[in-house]
Amino acid sequence: MNSLIFLVVLVLSITFYHQFSKVLDDRILLQLNSIKTLKKVQIEKLINDEWLLFNNEVESYIPNDTSDVVLPKGMHFKSGIYDLTSYSTSGKTSIGLILNKDGSPVFKIIDYNKIKSILLERTGMGNTGESYLVGEDFYMRSPSRFYPDKRPTTIKVETKGVINALSGNEGRAIIQDYRGVDVYSLFSPIEISNLHLAILSEIDTSEVNAPLKKLKVRLTGLIVITMLIAVILSLFLTKIITRPIINMQKSLKIMAAGDYNKTNTFSKNSNEIKEMFDALDNLKKSLQGAVKFSNEMGEMNLNSEYVPKGDNDLLGKSLLKMRDKLIEFRNNENKNRINTKRLLVDGLENERQRLSRELHDGIGPLLTSLKFYIENRIESKKKRTEMKQLLDTTITEIRSMSNALMPSTIDDFGVGAALSNFVDSVKQFSDIDIEFEDLTSPEQSKITKNQAINIFRIGQELINNSLKHAQAKHIRLTLSEFENFISFFYFDDGIGFDLNTVKLGSGIINIKERVEICNGEIDINSKAGRTTFEIELPINHDTN
Repeated sequence: MNSLIFLVVLVLSITFYHQFSKVLDDRILLQLNSIKTLKKVQIEKLINDEWLLFNNEVESYIPNDTSDVVLPKGMHFKSGIYDLTSYSTSGKTSIGLILNKDGSPVFKIIDYNKIKSILLERTGMGNTGESYLVGEDFYMRSPSRFYPDKRPTTIKVETKGVINALSGNEGRAIIQDYRGVDVYSLFSPIEISNLHLAILSEIDTSEVNAPLKKLKVRLTGLIVITMLIAVILSLFLTKIITRPIINMQKSLKIMAAGDYNKTNTFSKNSNEIKEMFDALDNLKKSLQGAVKFSNEMGEMNLNSEYVPKGDNDLLGKSLLKMRDKLIEFRNNENKNRINTKRLLVDGLENERQRLSRELHDGIGPLLTSLKFYIENRIESKKKRTEMKQLLDTTITEIRSMSNALMPSTIDDFGVGAALSNFVDSVKQFSDIDIEFEDLTSPEQSKITKNQAINIFRIGQELINNSLKHAQAKHIRLTLSEFENFISFFYFDDGIGFDLNTVKLGSGIINIKERVEICNGEIDINSKAGRTTFEIELPINHDTN
């Protein structure tokens, strides 16, 4: 029994020690990660704010004559943010902002004290913690708290953390720092424009492990005290334990003699404790699965699967109901969002149609009457000719405005004819070669009026964008109608744009929204000499 108690206490102590050590490591790394992330955000914000201020004041900016940075003659620097420490005559850390002004670079050095004040703030870093920057040459760009008298650019830091950070990776590890001391290290890259630095937050493992040493001594003392108590209790409990055994022995002798009336009831050995631990382990696994599933739902990953433990798993069933409700809510939200966009677009098109009708049916007849009046009432032939020319120009402009607001050909001849007329009108005022191929079936078309209007607006927007920005020489458009979908293809050979970096204007956003409210799909590809938009809209046979 004493051996069992000793073994149990020893196993529990070792387990507790390792768990405490793991929790402590995780807590230290989490705290260091928070500190490192905060300082990284502060450094990046400082640099971005300085860059924005420099861009706004570059016209009136006067270079700082006290700077010891000398840029090499003949070397061309693109506008951006650089680590100019290597160009400092004194070797002082120099984060520079460079803008090309009138063909020559104008640069500004960020105040080093601002960077230093962020990194030297040591709240929550203990006695041995520090945060610092390292450049691509593996030399420090911020002061070391352990070598305050040394210039940062003379301290080389070619550790695993710095190598990983300068390679574009971020992470955590227990490594040796530039002093050769084991530390907990959190590292990340700082990449802004042409600036590449590594930021690290570290604390000595000896400081972190100090509580563990104290705990180890206390656990050893606890084991010794527990064993002494176990020995004393075992001597006391021996009599209590042996008494039922002696009584059982006497009862067995009586039963062996054939007397079954004088039997005592005894407790039977069972596996209740084992079953309790098994149930606890199953409960833990069930809760772990539920927590993981809850995290997936919290991140709106509603496609993750979860299987309840059984019919009585109320928590699992509740989580599945919650997931179904979230899916239903998200679907309803998407439907409401699309319906809202659809209502806005429909309202806009209705207003355009009303204005077009007002111009055509209201002002148009008045101008025609005025023309008739001029032809019959103005006696001077010269004045009559001048007024008729001016009036004809006005009538043509009114018709053009009415047609731009809502082409009447959409209702009469379909979207293909409307696009063809629009292309013909653009050709009159542009040198660009534009070709439009209409593969629809006007007489048997299943394209709805809303689809036709949206396709026409998309074509308008694409051609206008090319005329304004693309510098294209050729534009090709194809509208095809199939059994189940409508295909609209657009091509130009302009300068193109980068989808990853371009700031999409309202034109492309409007195109995407019109495709979305028609439940369609759009594929955009662009590079110099070839920009394509491929759009497919479904044909709903029941609705049509």
